[in-house]
Amino acid sequence: MSTYFPSGKDLALRRKWLVVDAAGQTVGHLASEIASILSGKRNPRWTPFLDMGDNVIVINARQAVLKGAKIDQKMYRHHTLYPGGLREVSARNMFAKRPERVLELAIKGMLPKNKLGKAMGRKLKIYADADHPHTAQRPQPHEFTSRFNQ
Repeated sequence: MSTYFPSGKDLALRRKWLVVDAAGQTVGHLASEIASILSGKRNPRWTPFLDMGDNVIVINARQAVLKGAKIDQKMYRHHTLYPGGLREVSARNMFAKRPERVLELAIKGMLPKNKLGKAMGRKLKIYADADHPHTAQRPQPHEFTSRFNQ
């Protein structure tokens, strides 16, 4: 018997395009589901050192939900690399100005922190509203079949 071993040749040709609607979904649960799709863990041919995941388009990011007091307590921080350059933005302000960035940071934080993780992150497209320019790729709608979809 021979054992199947995937190669990296035709990975880009086998990738599907999936559309995920974030309306009414919790940010953390949605991010973990999308991160597993991007990394390819849902693929039966998954291999740890290859990027086996699919492309994901997230629409309606403006309508995603943060549960509990996270909308007021969660802070996003970055440093400008100048002295005293620590900047903080609350989740409420970030959602108001750039709702797609909230989802992007949550999803990319769940991917590996290496070259493979960056390649997985490039397959993610997030839009605040329902329109997206990827109709030529014929994306398929994706519904999560989990207990978090309530």
